[in-house]
Amino acid sequence: MREHAPRTFATLRPPARDEEIAAAQEELGVIFPPDLVASLLRHNGALEGPEAFQFSTGDRLLGVSGILGATGFLRGIDQGIEGEGEGYWLRSYVKFGSYDVTSDGLLVDCRTGRDSFGAIGRFFDETGTSFGQADSLGGYLAELADLLERGKDGGVVTFNGRLFWEGPLALRPQCSADDPLPAPDEQLPELDLSYSPTELFHASYLDGYEELGALIAILPREQVVEAARKQLRRLAVESSLNKYPEVRSALDAWECGQAPPRPDQTGPLALRLRAVLAQADTDRDNIRRWAAEQIALGIWGSPYRSVCESAGIRSHFTVDWRTDLHADLGNPPLPPIPDERFWSALRNPAIDSSWYAAQ
Repeated sequence: MREHAPRTFATLRPPARDEEIAAAQEELGVIFPPDLVASLLRHNGALEGPEAFQFSTGDRLLGVSGILGATGFLRGIDQGIEGEGEGYWLRSYVKFGSYDVTSDGLLVDCRTGRDSFGAIGRFFDETGTSFGQADSLGGYLAELADLLERGKDGGVVTFNGRLFWEGPLALRPQCSADDPLPAPDEQLPELDLSYSPTELFHASYLDGYEELGALIAILPREQVVEAARKQLRRLAVESSLNKYPEVRSALDAWECGQAPPRPDQTGPLALRLRAVLAQADTDRDNIRRWAAEQIALGIWGSPYRSVCESAGIRSHFTVDWRTDLHADLGNPPLPPIPDERFWSALRNPAIDSSWYAAQ
């Protein structure tokens, strides 16, 4: 991490002190498993914020004070009954990883004298506690280290000095250029053709893309349009929709600056995309449906919305979508991760940032 994700590495705090750890055990009335003590003596948790180190579950590593606060909060919700199964939350559970936006997180079983002592579980506020993550924190961290060393094969991506965990990419079914075009009177789902290139795009959607979202917001519109075209082509190729001549020719024309006229529901491109929607519904393939819908949005809709949604759908096909998006935007220097003040001061007529300004 020091070499490949220095910004994330910098959020790991210095070691906790022995007396801090001892005081926390006394306050909670439990004995920490040796692996938790060893972890705290290496890093006393991670700083909060978007750059913070997180486990592959999305949970931020907690230090002593975080452990006390998060564990105490959950004790207040449900005291639990020792000795009767895992329960919703038992007093001898200690939370060491926090999802932050909810009370979800990673925990260690501190019930001494049991085979489960030191086992790692996960708490969900809706369903309670479940185990099976690992038999010990040492084992859990060893598996995590293996994933880090495997890099992309382990779902680990670095971008702009930060560490990201990407989910496994499933093999996707391929389209066939031999699929016949349906007849205009065939019963197919309707394609949304209400998009407008001048549609206002809400800043909250860009905010989710952090520094890339801020970059999109401040670049000239022409640069965003070009990136939207490149992203849409990547999506068409990755989803194999580019194999259909109706899709390929429409994208070829659009990339040459010849936006095709808005079709009705029976035009060749619309029929092709509607057929894809029908097959996706039959196969319960939401990703293929989203890709087909994105072709229409990308060609006839807002370039700001298109570039973001194309990138979001592409995250199901490649772990490199952030790097690709940055390249398609021209690889300019990345701004800091935006906060509400950034969005409230933004003056881009294509982006609605009124909510932030009102704050």
